[in-house]
Amino acid sequence: MKRLYETVIAKHFRENRQMLFLSGPRQVGKTTTARTTAAALGEHRYYTWDDDDDRLKIVGGPSRIAADMNLHRLRGDPPLALFDEIHHYRHWRTFLKGLFDAHPGEVRVLVTGSAHLDVLRRGGRGLMGRYFPYRMHPLSLAELTSPEPREEGLTGPPRSGDPGALDALVRFGGFPEPFTRQSERFSRRWGRLRMEQLIREDLRDLTRVQEVGQVRVLAELLRRSVGRNVSLASLSREVKATITTVSRWIEALSALYYCFQVRPYFRNVSRALRKEPKFYLWDWSEVPDPGARIENLMAAALLKACHFWTDHGLGDCGLHYLRDREKREVDFLVTVDDRPTLLVEVKASTPPAIPAAVYHFQAQTGARHALVAAFDLPFVERDCFDLRKPTVVPAATLLSQLV
Repeated sequence: MKRLYETVIAKHFRENRQMLFLSGPRQVGKTTTARTTAAALGEHRYYTWDDDDDRLKIVGGPSRIAADMNLHRLRGDPPLALFDEIHHYRHWRTFLKGLFDAHPGEVRVLVTGSAHLDVLRRGGRGLMGRYFPYRMHPLSLAELTSPEPREEGLTGPPRSGDPGALDALVRFGGFPEPFTRQSERFSRRWGRLRMEQLIREDLRDLTRVQEVGQVRVLAELLRRSVGRNVSLASLSREVKATITTVSRWIEALSALYYCFQVRPYFRNVSRALRKEPKFYLWDWSEVPDPGARIENLMAAALLKACHFWTDHGLGDCGLHYLRDREKREVDFLVTVDDRPTLLVEVKASTPPAIPAAVYHFQAQTGARHALVAAFDLPFVERDCFDLRKPTVVPAATLLSQLV
């Protein structure tokens, strides 16, 4: 399966001298995509921290890698060094800085890892200006429809594709292997194994959290609370830990791509909620409630678009929700350079009328677009982003215009 990130990686190395850092969840396809693209680019060498021989070479420093890759030899195009999960090495930043500085123009460097990008961003001044980060997400309807990223603009025209793709995404999630297998039995086994690796291996290796049992309870509470306002105080009572500890555990689960937070937007919104976040899962197929699951799918698609647009310099994009003290609420608000741009309310079935909250919050925020995305409507080849007033649109159409 071709991923849009193959084009992203190839384009990066055509246009930039900087290293490329590609982060994302376990099993999202980072290594496969990186190796496929590296092979297409030409001469390359793959190093993984999980291999004993490769680990010895990395610990040996830049000179050991240079000798292994024969960087002293003149070439037309520099070879590519692909480092997988190198962030498990304590001195990975110093190693990459040394390799990049010692061999300018002689080697291209691609780094992949399942640690959260915030971990990779902590390169400090030593890596400043030496890399560009990209975040790899699960499959989306837009990527399934066309794995080629749009070159200009945040959105593009609607693109039709397999009419069953959206239903398959809702049912099996966006991780490549369960999506392509489309087997309930396989998906359950795959999901259990992924969770076991995340909790028992990654949690301890990367965050040093030891209270595995309590964190597992917290993860289950978040799974069952998708799409709802969640109070840290109530979570702390449930898991029998302090609010500070629960907050730290949530940061760890977010860093390991189990969940992500969507925070309320309150600028210029009267009587808006300011504190309580909503939580969504990277693997929305794990969400038990059908309504919450499709909301999670939309949240993941919008977050993927926001990350892609931001990583490619198209704008500083953020994802929020809106709720005020009168309990008016809209599921999502996308901001671009701090300007409210897109309101999205998610519905499983076509509503008889547009919710009053959509009109209210469009007037409050000045958002350019206000859409009610209905999952039961068939795809329509009309540009949702031509619309200025609140409109009910097929979720399939809106999702096809993102990333």
